[in-house]
This record gives sequence, C-alpha cells and structure tokens, in this order.
Amino acid sequence: MTTTVSGDFELTMDELRVVARYVAETAQEVLPVFEDASPSDPRPRAALDAAWEFINGARRTKLQRVTSLDAHRAAKDAPTEASRLAARAAGDAAAAAYLHPIAKAHQVGHILRAAASAARIAEINAGDDTEVGNKMIEQARQRATPVLIDVLNRYPLAPASKNRVAQLMTTLDASLRASR
Repeated sequence: MTTTVSGDFELTMDELRVVARYVAETAQEVLPVFEDASPSDPRPRAALDAAWEFINGARRTKLQRVTSLDAHRAAKDAPTEASRLAARAAGDAAAAAYLHPIAKAHQVGHILRAAASAARIAEINAGDDTEVGNKMIEQARQRATPVLIDVLNRYPLAPASKNRVAQLMTTLDASLRASR
C-alpha cells in the first residue's frame, strides 16, 4: 500500500519517487561538472546516491535530508557557477523525496530547478548561448511524465525572478502546464 502525505493536497510515495527520478536523472547528467571542479568533495555524489536509494524503493529517511543540505553547502563552496549549479541539482534530487504538499510556489523549485540548472550549465559551456539552454528546457519538457505534470499542476506557478536559472525554470513550468 502506498502511503500518502497530507497537506494542502496529497502526494503519494510513488508520486514522490517519480518527481525524485526526474530530478535525479538531470542531476546525474551534470554531476561530473561539479566533480571535475571539486574532485575531493563527495557531498553532491552522496546526495544523488541517497536520492536513488529512495527512488529505488527505500524509505525516505534522514539520509535524504542531510545529504541534500550537505550538497547545497558544497554548492556554496564550488569554484564556478556551473559547478555550483551541478551541486545544487544533486541536492535537489535528494530533497525531492521531501517535496511538501503545500501550495507554495517555491516548492516548484524542488521539481524543476535541477532541469533549469542543467540548461544554464549547457549555456555556460556553449559560451552563454541561450539557444542551447532553450533546447535543454525542451528536452526536459519531453522527459516529463504525465505523473510529474499532474504533481506540478497541484502547485502554483514557479516564482518569477530575473536570474537566468529562474527564467529557465519559469519557461519549463509554463511549457509543462501547457502540455497537459
């Protein structure tokens, strides 16, 4: 039997695993950016490993919370924008196990920020070519499952901001909601 999480609405453990998988798949792709920049820092890898444990059926535990926070701390220590974003994506993967079922726009970040961060990393690697980021957002939209889109639609729109990651996240949010 699937346990549900109570709040403004319900989220099942199966739904949380779908969200965490979406985030972890993206984080897995960009983690080498962090590991190349900070090879002796295991914190983002530990967060991603903790996310995969949950995704693969383990109970969510303190492990996901602790490793998520550690990966976000690693992001603050990272030497470049791209490596910071990669570490944050890994932290978001572990944090997705604890997505809160409250109708707050900042929760959307736990679902979509890793994909937006990956798009920004691709832009940076392409000499700040925004078209590359836009293509990555389209790929992230195509990877989204109906379950992920259903969960996303329980939340308010992603918060608007002037930074590029937030812009990319807002674009992805709008395109996923439009695809429903």
